[in-house]
Amino acid sequence: MKFTSPEEYGLRCLLRIARDGKDHGLTIPEISKTEGISEAYTAKLLRILRLGGFLESSRGQTGGYTLSRKPEEIKISDVLNILGGRLYDDDFCSTYTGEMKICTNSVDCSIRSLWQLIQYSVDNAISKITLMELISSGENQITRLLNKDGQPIKI
Repeated sequence: MKFTSPEEYGLRCLLRIARDGKDHGLTIPEISKTEGISEAYTAKLLRILRLGGFLESSRGQTGGYTLSRKPEEIKISDVLNILGGRLYDDDFCSTYTGEMKICTNSVDCSIRSLWQLIQYSVDNAISKITLMELISSGENQITRLLNKDGQPIKI
């Protein structure tokens, strides 16, 4: 299972703005340079985040991107859904691309149950985490979900 580049880099851009752009905002070149992402790709990701309601932009010499809400109001699950969507969607089976007209396992599919379980587990974890918790140090929801050895606790 892999997360997509838009999810990874989009979240990094959002974190950068939350950390460094509180007072005046950050420009595309500033974010691009700091995160090591091309300006074109940074602009594309920031547009998605702005349209998703996470960022505001202002033009001009003092312009840039700022958060549209407080970091504690932005759930990571919402951000990842805007940037890339869910790992598994119930519509997955309706887009079956095999040689037959329908999947041979469409009636009783144990694989679909596995994907649903994984999606539920991911949703359960990331719906509890906010942007504030990613930018703050100390104990937060993420550290509470890990044991002392850095391994996930049983949920």
